[in-house]
Amino acid sequence: MNKSTAEVARRQRFDRLVTVFHADMYRYAAWLCRDKAIAEDVVQESMIRAWKSLDALREEDAAKQWLLTIVRRENARYFERRRLETVDIDNLTASQAALLAEEPDEQLNELRESIYELEDDYREPLVLQVLMGYSTSEIGELMGLKQGAVLTRLHRARLKLKDIVAQG
Repeated sequence: MNKSTAEVARRQRFDRLVTVFHADMYRYAAWLCRDKAIAEDVVQESMIRAWKSLDALREEDAAKQWLLTIVRRENARYFERRRLETVDIDNLTASQAALLAEEPDEQLNELRESIYELEDDYREPLVLQVLMGYSTSEIGELMGLKQGAVLTRLHRARLKLKDIVAQG
């Protein structure tokens, strides 16, 4: 295969992967960072990193886990590099407060806040299983854990979540 043919094949392979897994990458990034704009940045950086290391992906069956691992690491890099500005929402003007207004769903908000209170080691496998539909073995591959460790974290995450909700 000449260089241009190899490059075309590489581009097609990458495009195929991104087409299939982009939505999963974004959904996972959004859960990790809790911000849609940041999630878009994280996914974009993840795609650049995936493109650069595409040759490292040997098995197409492992592509989803490989891409989500890149997203998780890129999310960590994002927050290591940036100091985010904070806004005191208690002191917003009436017009600024209106920008935050949306139809409140108290139960959903309480559940989200409870999930966010979990430590990353517990929140991440729980989100991967419940939101993304991963099996425990897939979560183990993605997080670099044995299946038993994943089961333990999921069990503890549910217990901690139950306690947090009961206290609220």
